[in-house]
Parts: sequence; structure tokens; C-alpha cells
Amino acid sequence: MNIFSSLFRLRDKPRNRLPGSDYSFFFGGTVSGKTVNERTAMQTTAVYACVRILAEAIAGLPLHVYRYRPDGGKEKALNHPLYYLLHTEPNPEMISFVFRETLMSHLLLWGNAYAQIIRDGAGRVLALYPLLPSKMTVDRTTSGRLFYEYRTDTGSVILRPEDVLHIPGLGFDGLIGYSPIAMAKNAIGMAIACEEYGASFFANGANPGGVLEHPGVVKDPKRVRDSWNAVYQGSANAHRIAVLEEGMKFQAIGIPPEQAQFLETRKFQINEIARIFRVPPHMVGGLEKSSFSNIEQQSLEFVKYTLDPWVARWEQAIQKALLLPSEKRTYFAKFNVDGLLRGDYQSRMNGYATGRQNGWLSANDIRELEDMNRIPAEDGGDLYLVNGNMTKLAESGAFAKKNIQQTEGKKHAQKVLELGAQ
Repeated sequence: MNIFSSLFRLRDKPRNRLPGSDYSFFFGGTVSGKTVNERTAMQTTAVYACVRILAEAIAGLPLHVYRYRPDGGKEKALNHPLYYLLHTEPNPEMISFVFRETLMSHLLLWGNAYAQIIRDGAGRVLALYPLLPSKMTVDRTTSGRLFYEYRTDTGSVILRPEDVLHIPGLGFDGLIGYSPIAMAKNAIGMAIACEEYGASFFANGANPGGVLEHPGVVKDPKRVRDSWNAVYQGSANAHRIAVLEEGMKFQAIGIPPEQAQFLETRKFQINEIARIFRVPPHMVGGLEKSSFSNIEQQSLEFVKYTLDPWVARWEQAIQKALLLPSEKRTYFAKFNVDGLLRGDYQSRMNGYATGRQNGWLSANDIRELEDMNRIPAEDGGDLYLVNGNMTKLAESGAFAKKNIQQTEGKKHAQKVLELGAQ
């Protein structure tokens, strides 16, 4: 029995834990030869843009705590302590936007987001503080219980699972997420190499580019070359007027094919990195295949296929870690993504008109969606109305006349029977 329990604990131990930037990024460095980790990757414009877009999108969504009503509906739990923490101020040092932006950037770069939970004596949450994933290790005790070890400058701190809000990304054991930067190290390394090559090209290339031709023999070619580079080398000296002496001629040279291909390579790497984070290319400046007719559809797909999975991870992690066991059937946290799905003004108004005329939207429902104040109930703000020209088939036209005649016939027969009985 002890053998089987030991095997179970060994199998169930988190195997894909990554202690920060100290690991070798999955079987060594990159093929491009560039050092890639979470911090160097952020120096790539495409990675920075993708992380910023997703982190700001999650941080900017309204986050509320709701309570289930007995009638099956829901309402905002404004008096619950978590409402203020999640919606406004998770700790005295940070606002909710910065807190969520920080954790989301950790999640996108390291594959995990951690926050320490400060509780009172009754177990209620008092504050949330972000923790760096590069300093966190998740492991199990010999009895199989999870624990979190956070390394500090003076040592390490052991945290219980109930003291940590952990949002994992995609992983292989369901406990720890893998770093997207580590998984895509070669693509990001190639993007870093392309940027360095481009910077070197413009720093070292003499403009105007070409060959100097002299009719005779140049006694000191180094002096001529150095004097030319001193005046025309570098992007800051581009398009300056050249003055030639002693019958010298300048022969311009076009961009070599490998340098022209370099530009296409840079564009491809931008799309490659956008693909890693599932961000539409037009949101990071790739507009080659975008148009006015499809950008709105791509934006809706961004919400559906990119943001929704992250939102689900956040909501379920909050539900699991921050609510007391006695509250989990009554309260829940939810991001509001309706504002990102509303479309343009005309489309929203047409949708509201359809809902209003068919009785499944009231005036106050619409005004709440548009962030407008409610109309008092006594003034009809909560009424659900339908068009008066819509009625049941049995009550319209010839059907109604036939039904009336049948009803009158039944009433007449019943009256005759009653008179006969008397």
C-alpha cells in the first residue's frame, strides 16, 4: 500500500513547474543564437504589443461580484467585501486596473499569475498582492498536499493553496501553465535577430549607397573611404548632397535581394508572434489583409476566441480561491464583455428596437446596456411591451369568427338543455 501511495504522489507532483528565467527554455537555447526569456521577449515590438493589448483588455473590462436571486435572476452584490477589492482597489497600493494588468502580463509571459491573499480571522479576503512568477515554485509535500514556495531576498516563504490566487495558463498537468515565450522561443528569437540585423544595417550602411569610381589610381583609399563614411554613413546622414573631386563618379547600388527579403521576414515574424497570442494582425499593425469590411468581424472574433478563454480562467480562479465554501453557491464574479460586442451605434439601436418590440427588453434594460440612468418603475421603465398587431392565430380573422360561432352554438345548446330540464 505504501508503494502505491508513493507512486501516486510521484505521478501527481507538478512536473511542468518553471522556476522563472533560470530554466533552459525547454531543451536549450534558440536556433537563432539569441537569448530569449520573458524580459528580452518584451523588447520585441510584436510581443510587447500583444501583451499590452491583452493585458489592457482584461484590465479594462468591468468586473463585478453578483448574487443569485431566489427568482433565478442575479444582482450586483455591492455590499460584499470582494466587490470593492475586485472592482476598485485590491490593496492600498494598487487600483484594480493595474492589478489585473500586472497579473495578466505575468500570465501571458510566464504562463502563470499569482497573488497573495490576505485574510481576516473569519477567512474573508482583505487584500490581494501580486507575486512574481519567476520567484514562485509549486510543489507537493510527502503527503501529497500542494504548497507554494516564494523566494525573497532574505529566504523563502511557504504559502498554503488557500493563501494564493493562482491563474494557470495552458499546461500539461492541470496545475501549472507553460510559458508561451518558452514554447515559442525560436519564433521570438528570429524576430529579435531580424530587429538587430535591421538596426545594424541602418547603423553601418553608407547613404547614398554605392561605389566610388576614380579615373586614376587612389594613393590612399582608406582616407577616401573614411572621409566618405564620416559624412554620409548612418541613417542620420541619409540624403545629404555628395561633393566629388578629381573626376570621381558615384555608382548607386540597389538593395541586395537578401536585404529586400529581410523586410518580408520581419512582416512574417510579426504575424507569427500575433499567432502565438491569438491576436488579430491588424491590432498589432499588420494591415495587409485587413479591410473596412472584415476588421469589425475580426474584432468580434478577438473577443470570442481570444478574450473569452482568458476571462473564463480569471472568473473560475476567483470563484475557487476568493469565495468562502459557504458562498460559492450564492455568489460569483463575472467580467462584462458586452461593451466589446455591441458593434456600431446603428446596429445596437436596431437590436434594441427588436428586443423592445418583442417584449424581452425593457426601457431600463436598454438604458443599463448604454450606461444610462434608469427610468423610475412608476414611469414605466420596467415594463415589457409587445406590438398590439400581433395576436394568436385562433383569435384572428376567419378562425376567430368560426370559433365565435362554435362557442355561441354550444351556449345555445346548453341553454336549451337547461330549459328542457326545467
